[in-house]
Amino acid sequence: MGESADDRPYAVLDIDATLSDTSQRVHFLQKKPKDWDSFFAHAKEDAVLDEGLAVATTLAADHEIVYLTGRPERLRRDTVKWLKDNGFPDGKLYMRGNTDRRPSMLMKLGRLQRLAEQRPVAVLVDDDVKVIAAAEKAGYPVLRADWGLDAETQPTLFEAQESEGRT
Repeated sequence: MGESADDRPYAVLDIDATLSDTSQRVHFLQKKPKDWDSFFAHAKEDAVLDEGLAVATTLAADHEIVYLTGRPERLRRDTVKWLKDNGFPDGKLYMRGNTDRRPSMLMKLGRLQRLAEQRPVAVLVDDDVKVIAAAEKAGYPVLRADWGLDAETQPTLFEAQESEGRT
């Protein structure tokens, strides 16, 4: 019979640089001060990372999909539309509160803990090395999304994610 949708484990996926190609807008974070408004305003134009879509689609077959992003809540409509327009599987979307400036690692770990109280978290897919390390240390299975960023833009995004808690 297979499992009913209600007892499938969670597969938790990051969006930026995991499912979406941020390379065309990461330059907004390379200036000082960082232009977060423009970085996020252009998110809806991101190309899809094929590997990310393949992973999401594969996981959706036997997991409940949860999207866990550091994008601010005010981008919910654009983000939902982007996921739908690009053929990503349905799933819950958890976003950062508009005024939440905690490092991604803390924000995401807190959400993982709350999800794990409901049902098992089978995997976290994220590009952020610090998020991955913290999740692994806390006992969650992880898949490092290393397909999303080239070596040139990676340090900018990682530094931004951790020091300013914005993605």
